[in-house]
Amino acid sequence: MDNKVGTFRNVALIAHAGSGATSLAEAMLFVGGATNRLGRVDEGSAVMDYEPEELKRRSSTSSSFHHLSWKKHRVNLIDTPGDDNFLSDTKMSLQAADGVVVVLDAVDGVKAPTEKVWNFADELKLPRVLFVNRLDRERADFDEVVKEVREIFKAKVVPLTLPIGSEASFRGVVDLLRMKALIYQTDGSGKFKEEDIPAELADAAETAREELIEWAAEGDDALLEKYLEGEKLSDPEVFQGLRAGTLKGTLMPLACGSGMKNVGVQLLLDMAVNLLPSPLEGHAPAAIDVKSKQAKDVKRDPSGPFSALVFKTVSDPYAGRLSIFVVESGRVTSDSAVFNPNKDTRERFGQVFSLEGKGQSPISEATVGDIVAVAKLKETATGDTLCEEKSALRFQAVEPLPAVISFAVAAKVRGEEDKVFAGISKLIEEDSTLRLHRDPQTGQMLLSGMGQVHIDTTIEKLRRKFGVDVTLKQPRVPYKETIKGRARVQGKFKRQTGGRGQYGDTWLEIEPMPRGGGFEYLDKVVGGSVPRQYIPAVEKGIVEAMTEGVVAGYPVVDIRVALVDGSFHEVDSSEMAFKIAGSMGFKKGVLEAGPMLIEPIMKVVVSVPDEYMGDVIGDLNSRRGRVLGMEARGKVQQITATVPMSEMLSYQPDLTSMTGGRGSFTTEFDHYEELPAHLTEKVIAASKAEEEKK
Repeated sequence: MDNKVGTFRNVALIAHAGSGATSLAEAMLFVGGATNRLGRVDEGSAVMDYEPEELKRRSSTSSSFHHLSWKKHRVNLIDTPGDDNFLSDTKMSLQAADGVVVVLDAVDGVKAPTEKVWNFADELKLPRVLFVNRLDRERADFDEVVKEVREIFKAKVVPLTLPIGSEASFRGVVDLLRMKALIYQTDGSGKFKEEDIPAELADAAETAREELIEWAAEGDDALLEKYLEGEKLSDPEVFQGLRAGTLKGTLMPLACGSGMKNVGVQLLLDMAVNLLPSPLEGHAPAAIDVKSKQAKDVKRDPSGPFSALVFKTVSDPYAGRLSIFVVESGRVTSDSAVFNPNKDTRERFGQVFSLEGKGQSPISEATVGDIVAVAKLKETATGDTLCEEKSALRFQAVEPLPAVISFAVAAKVRGEEDKVFAGISKLIEEDSTLRLHRDPQTGQMLLSGMGQVHIDTTIEKLRRKFGVDVTLKQPRVPYKETIKGRARVQGKFKRQTGGRGQYGDTWLEIEPMPRGGGFEYLDKVVGGSVPRQYIPAVEKGIVEAMTEGVVAGYPVVDIRVALVDGSFHEVDSSEMAFKIAGSMGFKKGVLEAGPMLIEPIMKVVVSVPDEYMGDVIGDLNSRRGRVLGMEARGKVQQITATVPMSEMLSYQPDLTSMTGGRGSFTTEFDHYEELPAHLTEKVIAASKAEEEKK
């Protein structure tokens, strides 16, 4: 085994937006000597927030990476977004972490995105330590946050530090492991003096220390037995119990401080290197052997065959595509040939880079636990595996979160449609939550994402990186037309203009088909009343009329048309005449057969905490939804319903507002149903108004 890898720590910072996680990352980099000044998000000088969209919003929109040295350990930092709009990137980036720091806001405590990122860490079985940040802010309440975390997450939270002072008077922390007070300078330098614990905190510190020892004992069976027998645990034994409990996920050690003021950061780094696992103690993702198609256990061995998981892609119009991956086994160097089993293709590396915020530094070799990047791989995308071909395996990457909101997108400048499509396609390479597809019925290009801010940020990037502007509109609902009854009608086209005329005469029988039945055309002509060569032309005229619609311009579906009779003229009849006759007869028949509009119905699955279930069900009912069932899934209720698509276009912001951001949902097309009469009138009126504009 490689001793160097044992000193690696791949640590992700996860939090809700506004909790100061990026400021804390900046302080960690500064204290660890990776930067020579304390970067500030509010001043736009942060190393970890560098995209123009992040600088504008003063908030992370994408995960960023850097590294620092602390007490002979290399700490690879992953700073993840905390905004709901960008949490899919957080989930994908956590695949590169072996442990996490959950950053808690001393003012706001646990918010909805905190719960979501906590659940991501649960899914990936990542050990975690906690940090109560922003204790220098007005209304900061350390005890309330600790209580809230214990109640919401049912977690055994073990404070290792206590705050000295609060709000504007916050000036340091009590180190409960060494029972010392650390009093910090107020200049952000991170310098502190060690003092005795202030008298007013002595009792609280003693109580917290006893609790710490008790929970540390629970982390290790042998220590617990010793503790219960009344024996005193030594400091190394306390540490041993804390580490064992943290790695098992039964304990959550907690520190506190301020990233902005650079207070308490050294102790957090101590926790990261001493309590969180190295890559050798973590576990590789589940994998499949490419040849045998059987599950394969990948051992994180630096001397084993090379394998890596590409968990993120950055697309740049000048530098090309940058593939970011974590090495799961073996080693790799620049100019290596590797295999991508997802695409069944070989790739060749150029220079391998270590990531340092916006910048990169070339390295000669990457080994287990290294988070690195290579540029301009031809086929490789996010979620792909890179490995040696002779021992090919495929890691099971996590799925990005599903898109929940869509907008119709069009080029502002006529003729730039290809540039828009190409630019968005590039952005999809780096953001796998985005979706772009053309609605075959409405013809609109639909861009789907995690929320309004997500879409807006994507459009800003499109303008900045690829120089194209677009307009966004709410998508048109793909209504369709059909019929309820039957009709027998004549479609006759006769025109005489001097020379040869036009003559086509058809009799059609029209009836509905079951929903989803499509279109059926029957030839029931007997006795040659319509010559054989004209029968296909009648069908062509009907199909064209179906595409254009009869009532409101929407396609006609689920209909059977039989050509049963007609007449022709020896000289004036033609395919064109019968095509027009068929179209005329069809339109007339639809109007006589009880036409109606049908609308797309979506299957919706909403996940919400219990306390919001009544509000959410009431809201779904108000949207003409039908609740099909409810099921408890852990701490949330999962509501399944069918809801018309037209009622779901603005659901994402409404659900966020209704549940304080704690609700989520997925949708998929389910079936078509008749549109109620009062809404049919509105749709027809809107369609006519649009037609008049044209």
